[in-house]
Amino acid sequence: MPVPRRLTSSAVALTAAMVAVATTACVGPSESPTDSAGSGIVRIALVEPQHLLPANTTETAGAQVLAALFTPLVEFDAEKRPVEAAAESIESADNRVWTVRLKKGFTFHNGEPVTADNYINAWNHAAYGPNGNGGSYFFEQIEGYDALQSTDPDGDGPQRAPEPRARKLSGLRKIDDLTFTVTLSGPFAEFKSVLGYHVFSPLPNAAWASDGVLKEGFEEAPIGNGPFKMKGTWQHDSRIEVERYDAYPGPKPTISGVVFQIYQQPTAEYADLMAGNLDVVPSISSENIGNAPADLGDRFKKSPLSSFQFLAFPTFQPEFSRPEVRKAISMAIDRDEIVRTIFKDTQTSARSFVSPVVAGARPDTCGDACRFDPVRARAEYHAAGGPAKLQISYNADGGHKEWVDATCNQLRVNLGVECRGTPEPKFADLLTKLESKTPVGMFRLAWSMDYPSMQNYLGPLYSTGRFVELLRLQQPRVRPAGRRGRGRAEPDRGDQEVPAGGGDPRPGHAGDPTPLRTEQLRALGAGSRRRTGPVRPGGPVGDRDDGLATRTGRPADPAAGPRGARARRVPAVAAAHGGGTNGAGLRRPPHAIADR
Repeated sequence: MPVPRRLTSSAVALTAAMVAVATTACVGPSESPTDSAGSGIVRIALVEPQHLLPANTTETAGAQVLAALFTPLVEFDAEKRPVEAAAESIESADNRVWTVRLKKGFTFHNGEPVTADNYINAWNHAAYGPNGNGGSYFFEQIEGYDALQSTDPDGDGPQRAPEPRARKLSGLRKIDDLTFTVTLSGPFAEFKSVLGYHVFSPLPNAAWASDGVLKEGFEEAPIGNGPFKMKGTWQHDSRIEVERYDAYPGPKPTISGVVFQIYQQPTAEYADLMAGNLDVVPSISSENIGNAPADLGDRFKKSPLSSFQFLAFPTFQPEFSRPEVRKAISMAIDRDEIVRTIFKDTQTSARSFVSPVVAGARPDTCGDACRFDPVRARAEYHAAGGPAKLQISYNADGGHKEWVDATCNQLRVNLGVECRGTPEPKFADLLTKLESKTPVGMFRLAWSMDYPSMQNYLGPLYSTGRFVELLRLQQPRVRPAGRRGRGRAEPDRGDQEVPAGGGDPRPGHAGDPTPLRTEQLRALGAGSRRRTGPVRPGGPVGDRDDGLATRTGRPADPAAGPRGARARRVPAVAAAHGGGTNGAGLRRPPHAIADR
């Protein structure tokens, strides 16, 4: 079988939104500190990550930690345009051959200078199919990627896949210690934006046991190039600690470190927040969202998001293989009622396939499949031979029980079937079962932008990538939309949410992935400890209209446009569910598969 790439699901999208900010120890300029400037430790709630290797981390818990440890080549301004961070410049005359020049002065946390070789070696390892990295498919645009892949001749049978024809990408070429070129298989106008995703992080020489072979245990204490470094090792199911890296060439963090406290239950997070044992809960769960405004007062914050959640179908299970069954289930769910009663209107119903925050998004492209019609849903479900029993699996550490139970209740009433929610202890456990194709029934997953482009939704979710490989999803009517205009000079108009062949959107043109909710706001809770100024590296407190004083950074470089270098990155929490923001308005791209 093909080497698995990024895990997503077949199907019914449940939430979307744009996390534009989010996650430091929540503070305002008038608050008084409990610690002296620069000496504080921020405590942030987290669920157990699945991985901490950049190329293999495809969920937001791991991404949140990596955001502290690594500085990406680019960040994004308030208009979602890429601006150089670890890169000095990223240029192309034809959108196919890109020249990347690195900034001087960046070092890894062990003192090694960051060079072009560190990127080339890391990217080759990421793209090499047998390594099984979850973010591997992000490199498929680079020339030579296909030669690093192989296909098992008998699928799940006993035969082993042959070795790929090559181990290194032919499209990567070193020019000098701080310069390399990237040749793509075809023009792609948004490639600079893609480089803001953490899978493109460099790795130090100390990461390798031999050429192309990662040292065992490296991700237990990753060595990055960011403003924070690991303190000790990853304490699984307990905590991950990072501390300020004093040799960081950009503005230094104004805190000394971050403790990512790992929880299995969101109610425990909230209890610790209320007791003063946490500084930030990045996302208030549905169990507590109703009481949070009164409990937290001005410490209760909201910010827009880009993330979708999915009620997804494993199409390798025969009962979900027919699109008519999946569509009927979608039509049997009253999105508006769940948004109103469970999420207290912090979310809105989704009836399109991409977040409304990205350029080119259009309303109501889902058509009938996203309209609540229980009478028609029941008739079509039984006509299509839908199963008499349904199951929705979800991760118990993410606070999904209420909406899953509400969804099951609706399906029970509207379709006349049995339905039950089945919790998995951790998100990582659910991912592991899906990777091994263990039957889990319908299941909950989520997707956040890796970079601000419609292509990042339409490509991975509805056409290519692990979505297809793991779940055997085929959606030919949507596939062309993910590639339209890839080489055009106007990246914000390069992809349109249209059916095959172009033209205006046709309602219901994709019956397989049916959105259910779009998450417009992420509710964030701050602890009672007060601080002056931001906890992110350098710069004044931002002036976002969402009320979050979470930006940091030096003023933007006028020569670079409205944003400055990534040296202003968010300190440890760059993207719990999306992007953090700094003083110049730079945002980290949200991560792909959300853990909440």
